Amino acid sequence: MEAGERKLTADERRTERKAEKRQAILDGAVKMFAEKGFFNTTVAEIARAAGVADGTMYLYFKSKDELLPAIFDEKMEELCTQVREAIDDAPNATEALRRACIIHLQAVEANPLVATVLIVELRQSSAFVHAVEKPRLSEYLDLLGGIVRNGQDRGEFRADAHPAAVKRALFGALDEIALGWLLARRKFDLALTARQTADMFVRGLTGTTADAQLRTGSGG
Repeated sequence: MEAGERKLTADERRTERKAEKRQAILDGAVKMFAEKGFFNTTVAEIARAAGVADGTMYLYFKSKDELLPAIFDEKMEELCTQVREAIDDAPNATEALRRACIIHLQAVEANPLVATVLIVELRQSSAFVHAVEKPRLSEYLDLLGGIVRNGQDRGEFRADAHPAAVKRALFGALDEIALGWLLARRKFDLALTARQTADMFVRGLTGTTADAQLRTGSGG
């Protein structure tokens, strides 16, 4: 311990150890779910990967189903922080949207095991699929929607675009791109695809509507 550093109390050390064990269980679950799949992984295998006793698992999570939403919440919180920090000093909404797309797919590329669990295995968790509230997902979607609203307020994006629809469309596009990248065994450039995706959405948010283009074409 460095000079001047406060010594932890017994309660603080106990809380720290509990947090470390919980994190070890989540990390072990990511490893096993990515390797064997959610349904084929046993609690004993997760405990072994985490370096804890089988019974210890149930002190932190009531069932295997609780692990996937917990992993999702943790990783989405990290992604929200990264995106929020990146767009905070963006000079305009277009750059903010581009940065959000890049960071989203960079997170997938940086940790494909986590991405496999969140994008492939999570869909098999009844606890997550049937959950009425998904606060971390809502927080992330609201970040994307905020970029759209900011662009509209500044006159960059079309006023008739619906932020709630755009944020879900953008998230869905990024999620499907990541899924395709994982299933294709990482055979295409995610960084390039992130920029192209941002460009497509920006063009849609700044260009004329399809109806206007059709009217223009029919009148020619």
